[in-house]
Amino acid sequence: MKIQIVLLSLFVSIRLVGQTATEALPMPAAQQDAKGFVVLSSPVAESVLLYTLDGKDPVAKSNPYLAPIELPGGGIVKVVSANTDRKILGAVVTQSYPPLPGHSALSSTLVPVTQDRSWPQYDWAKRHALTSDAVKRIQPNILFIGDSITHFFGGEKFDSYDLRGQQTWEEFYEPRKAGNLGFGWDKTENVLWRLQHGAVDGISPKVVVMMIGTNNTGFVPATEIALGIRAIVKELNQRLHAAKILLLGIFPRGEKPGPQREKIAEVNRDISKLDGQQNVSYLDLTQTFLTSEGMITKEIMPDFLHPNEQGYRLWAEAMEPTLKRLLGE
Repeated sequence: MKIQIVLLSLFVSIRLVGQTATEALPMPAAQQDAKGFVVLSSPVAESVLLYTLDGKDPVAKSNPYLAPIELPGGGIVKVVSANTDRKILGAVVTQSYPPLPGHSALSSTLVPVTQDRSWPQYDWAKRHALTSDAVKRIQPNILFIGDSITHFFGGEKFDSYDLRGQQTWEEFYEPRKAGNLGFGWDKTENVLWRLQHGAVDGISPKVVVMMIGTNNTGFVPATEIALGIRAIVKELNQRLHAAKILLLGIFPRGEKPGPQREKIAEVNRDISKLDGQQNVSYLDLTQTFLTSEGMITKEIMPDFLHPNEQGYRLWAEAMEPTLKRLLGE
């Protein structure tokens, strides 16, 4: 009986401590302006605001609020306050916004947002600041943009992830002044956010090598992924109007053919139509990574998604003729 009473007392104590800590966090506010931008705010400067647009409650790895959220097409915003280490989250505030007059709901692939799927292994906002500064310092002739497949290729190291193609990067791209804006877990909407918030300000690369979309494949149809990629191309044309864009088809993933590969192929068929338009040269390297039976081997992609050094060399060698042509070498 004494043991039961002690355990019950401990349980109640833990709940009370948790409730007190949660209630101590400020309730955030969300307000949309006349142009559709949603501004989140907290009365306490030390708190972190985390938000979602997919209807799910925010967690520690949710999107950090860094700038007003562009939602003229409407949507549901859920936001919480968290302490700086994100171990304590407050109550969820939910706001629903209808489309503004003249606007319609947009695919998630087109709404610029932040992300922190790898937090705290790396801080997405910190990487954005560091890589944006780095490319300004480097003034790259070649700029790589993408997700973790690009992130792990090489260049400067800003987090704990291994750069799996560094030897190839140093051989092929270091002498040509290359910059790497690849971010683990990024989707099209995250790349859009980065481009709109300083990632390429103050630089003028000759060629942008871009591959994005594989992280969208588990969530939306191929047509919407292609729309997101097209929106990034448009953004690059506006911000780096003199740059040539080497648009890569999304690499195959998974050990053997399947539905996800089929969706990737559908996206690639769609974006291949950009070849010759909007400064785009399209290149599909799918067959570079497949055996004659259509398999991906662990010798080049140990997890059937991210290349190792051998896989990155295959990428570089297959891309080199096109890259040389675009650089005028």
